[in-house]
Amino acid sequence: MIAMVTGPQVAFWLLAPVMILAAIGMVLVRKAVHSALLLATVMICLAIQYAAQDAPFLFAVQIIVYTGAILMLFLFVLMLVGVDASDSLVETIRGQRLLAGIAFLGFGILLVAAIGSAAFGNPLGLADAQPDGNPKAIAALLFGKYVWAFEVTSALLITAAMGAMMLAHRERLTKKRTQRDHAEERIRKYAEQGVHPGPLPTPGVLARHNAVDTPALLPDGSIAPTSVSRVLQARGTVFPEADERADVDEVRKLDAGDDFDEGEKR
Repeated sequence: MIAMVTGPQVAFWLLAPVMILAAIGMVLVRKAVHSALLLATVMICLAIQYAAQDAPFLFAVQIIVYTGAILMLFLFVLMLVGVDASDSLVETIRGQRLLAGIAFLGFGILLVAAIGSAAFGNPLGLADAQPDGNPKAIAALLFGKYVWAFEVTSALLITAAMGAMMLAHRERLTKKRTQRDHAEERIRKYAEQGVHPGPLPTPGVLARHNAVDTPALLPDGSIAPTSVSRVLQARGTVFPEADERADVDEVRKLDAGDDFDEGEKR
């Protein structure tokens, strides 16, 4: 007799390879944003598995809490820290890789032992196993039979958060620079490279208007290249130097009259 293929089985065999590949890629990829997106893939596939197993409460929690809240918090923190920031190769906690390997090996042994000792009985069906509904049955298990495991898991999550803070900590390898050090560096650059020690000129100084894309003009009418952001210069939104010079010459010509023209010809 050929067994009938059910919907949960189809969902499992379709989504299980995707979840495994996404989980492996989450560990192996180099960029944190890509890892977070692969984690979102695993969470969404897991939520679909819950829905296929007639667990609507777990499906909603998986989507709303984990995928919609916690993972978005991860992405928000990554955007604040910077996705292009390079990781430091200096270990702030010595021996953490060895300890992590030992912990991974111990967890693997514990997981294999737990799965190997599991016992399965005859299935009763969802209606007989949870006559009062899925949410009430989950609450009874979490805050009744498994309340100790639930509290230990919460403590483990707090410990993991503290561990992430310690791993993200970077020891200062050099002395913190003071205002005096910054001032001395500006004067040194001015003496050696000719970099002006004062603030950069703002856009529109000595120009005909003060728009952000209008370069500041020096007393001789030439453009101060440091007065406009390099982003605007790369986009081509800054007035060309020839056009700005022509505007300045036109203003001078209007102010000085014919004398300016004769001086210009000479």
